[in-house]
Amino acid sequence: MRTFGVEEELLIVDPESGRLLALADLMLASLLPPKQDAAQVLPGQQPVHEGGADFSYELKLEQIETQTRPCLDYRELLRQLRQGRALADQAARVHGGRVAALATSPQGAATHLTQNQRYMTMQERFGLTVRNQLTCGLHVHTFVESPEEGVAVMDRIRDKLAVLIALSANSPYWNGAETGFESYRTQAWNRWPGSGPTMIFGSLPVYRRLVTRLVESNVLMDEGMIYFDARLARLHPTVEVRVADVCLRAEDAALIAVLVRALVESASREWNDGVEPAPVPTLLLRMAAWQASNCGLRGQLLDFGTFTPAPAADVVRALVDFVAPVLEEQGELDLVRAGVERILAEGTGSQLQREPFRAGGLAAVVERAVEVTTQGDAGGEPAGHEPSLGRVRRG
Repeated sequence: MRTFGVEEELLIVDPESGRLLALADLMLASLLPPKQDAAQVLPGQQPVHEGGADFSYELKLEQIETQTRPCLDYRELLRQLRQGRALADQAARVHGGRVAALATSPQGAATHLTQNQRYMTMQERFGLTVRNQLTCGLHVHTFVESPEEGVAVMDRIRDKLAVLIALSANSPYWNGAETGFESYRTQAWNRWPGSGPTMIFGSLPVYRRLVTRLVESNVLMDEGMIYFDARLARLHPTVEVRVADVCLRAEDAALIAVLVRALVESASREWNDGVEPAPVPTLLLRMAAWQASNCGLRGQLLDFGTFTPAPAADVVRALVDFVAPVLEEQGELDLVRAGVERILAEGTGSQLQREPFRAGGLAAVVERAVEVTTQGDAGGEPAGHEPSLGRVRRG
């Protein structure tokens, strides 16, 4: 079983008004281990916390990123996700704030750039795109044996990633407005020139050549701005899948991570068996992502086999069926099926945001999101379900 881990970006908010608060620098200073001097930590540097959760700056001081360590199973990943959220919330409370797992801010407000040179250069280069950028994603890292395997995996999962956008959708509001989208973060994020779905690379040299040419174009500042839907991580031996909204519920985030790991393992087996990637044009992948962003689970998605419209629930269940052999081997099939049916019945984060909005407006949306963000047993049990985790071995 491959190791996997998650990065989550969280908003920092006033729990009463729902307004954004620029507290990341103060929070990160308090999240440092006792022996680490906060004055020596620079923006962008990652403090390490005992017990599994790590934290770092993001582009804006109104958000903070949590990171899990590499995990082997759903239960441990969920425990670390909940720990990271709880510790971040504790640090925000000291300064009168809370954290909310919202992929975009329901309330409109001015934001504050994290003061490091790279971010300041980005603001000069990309202008309004940076000034308006405040999105929170869920990034899933899955171990791969080699960069060659990583590229083969990316080629074989690209046609299925839009389903994860729909399953994680958690951004119907943007700067005080109803957007008409379930995942407006997808729309806002794809303003970056290096974002979105990619072509079939076919080999590691082709991938490397493309990345080099993108950086040499001087449109992107550096390789860190390769914001593909799935990419080779620069600092870890992983494929990083970046399409999902941060999830309102921690158990949804852990469920999506399990699905990503199963997709990676399935794709690796296809590569080893000589199965070629599905030759889906990149433009069709963009259509599928747009449709998932727009409709979430409320309407139709593009089926990842035919790229014709189909009920969203059918497409999500088809994805589970596709990776079912891997999930069954790893003892996770019952867990995933139950989790997917729960989301289909209860709604995504986007659908859950609309309930308090009808009763109390955008402030009520944020207030409820704050409550849900840190719900759950720190031991890592999914609410209402017993996980079936089976035997594991290190990848």
